[in-house]
Amino acid sequence: MENVPRETSQENPSKEGFSGIKKLDLKDYFLTGEKFEIYEDSETEVLYTLPQPIENLGKYYESKNYISHTDGKKSIFERFYQMAKSINLNNKLELINKVGTGKKILDYGCGVGDFLEHLQKNGYDVLGMEPNDSARRIAQSKVGIEKVTSTELEQNTEKYDVITLWHVLEHIPNLKEIITELKKHLTKSGILVIAVPNHQSYDAKYYGEHWAAYDVPRHLWHFTETSMRKLFSNFGMKIESIHPMKLDSFYVSLLSEKYKGNKLGFINALRIGLKSNTQAKKTGQYSSLIYIIKAEN
Repeated sequence: MENVPRETSQENPSKEGFSGIKKLDLKDYFLTGEKFEIYEDSETEVLYTLPQPIENLGKYYESKNYISHTDGKKSIFERFYQMAKSINLNNKLELINKVGTGKKILDYGCGVGDFLEHLQKNGYDVLGMEPNDSARRIAQSKVGIEKVTSTELEQNTEKYDVITLWHVLEHIPNLKEIITELKKHLTKSGILVIAVPNHQSYDAKYYGEHWAAYDVPRHLWHFTETSMRKLFSNFGMKIESIHPMKLDSFYVSLLSEKYKGNKLGFINALRIGLKSNTQAKKTGQYSSLIYIIKAEN
């Protein structure tokens, strides 16, 4: 039986110009156990988390187990994450080589810098932006201090052939402001490469409120292909192509089993991850999707 989240129809207060209907009641299974609500914007169909604890959002990342800010390889989750990351680095590079328009790349929210390092080794001119101090220092040790900054995007005057956001867009509080800035920082033929979780995937529907990629309140926004198209069309941008991140279904399922309290849920996580990818071959609804986005000229 699928664990479908409870839905209601309560109106919400607006956030960044969004307003809509309450859809889900969720919980921070990763760290605090606090309860949150999910609303759907009536115009774009983007889901968003309320409340959004913007003033103290940093405390929800303050854990040695927050994996994208470390190079840890101790736990089963860390080992699987690092293995998947290694495979994904080659997949990402192959995609950039295929769809990119030049060699100047900004990785917005670069984490510990593995993708920057991989790009740099393959002849790309890179810059990373990372607000987390510990993650930024690790990234700087890999590609150079001058190649990773905490500088806000609006303070940067450069333009880039490619700007990547690998599971970053869902974390950004000032969503509309940042999308506007991202567009300004593209060259005329430049592209955005944005990877985000897809809550229409089979694994999302199977795990319901325990689906790890909801990750409230660190994930402030939740997307589908439809909502991404509607959102970016408001900024004069269009989706050129969509590509799957097939390993995400396995990692997310593994973490979701943990959130359900199934400490030995490894086998079921593999089963659900495989079933999610198998269904997505027909539907396109992979656990995470990569969007190639360009400005409409």
